Amino acid sequence: MTVNHILTISQRRMRILDAARGWIGTPFHHRASIKGVGTDCLGLVRGVWRELYGGEPEPLPDYAPDWAGATGRETMLEAARRHLIPVDTPQPGDVLLFRLRPHGPAAHAGILGVSPPNPPQHPTLIHAWSGQSVCEIPYDKTWQRRMAGGFAFRPFAQQNVRSPAKGGPPALPVERTNLGNHPCNATSVTIR
Repeated sequence: MTVNHILTISQRRMRILDAARGWIGTPFHHRASIKGVGTDCLGLVRGVWRELYGGEPEPLPDYAPDWAGATGRETMLEAARRHLIPVDTPQPGDVLLFRLRPHGPAAHAGILGVSPPNPPQHPTLIHAWSGQSVCEIPYDKTWQRRMAGGFAFRPFAQQNVRSPAKGGPPALPVERTNLGNHPCNATSVTIR
């Protein structure tokens, strides 16, 4: 692979953010990772990974909704260190891991975003949360205090970037239900 085939950092970050934002509105579903149908926080990161690199980073182990509290292991941090690049100062497009309990293991993931270029710009968090659809919310001090680590995606070649128009998995028939005006509660879905 030559240098010309590697995307620049700004192009890479825009590709990552475009991929992540493509999941907005996808309903929460534990252990799922199907855009528009269902995902959890890890499924969102896995889905973006697949759009960037083509396949899963590693086989998905079984995990219960309360896996982090039950095991106490730093499973998410360990996996992130295997596949992503640790960063001291996360930038838009980087994966963020969060501790939901003080001194607990990292148990939530999202992707750092940024608001539209209208001043003032502010950081955002694209994530899936139990009972809500994937959404982009302000990355405020509450989330910043919980951050357990930031990780950058490794460089990827232009030809590895997949777009839905170039053939992803076929869409499943779904029935959508409006759950209100809040962006995290946009839709519920039933797979038929």
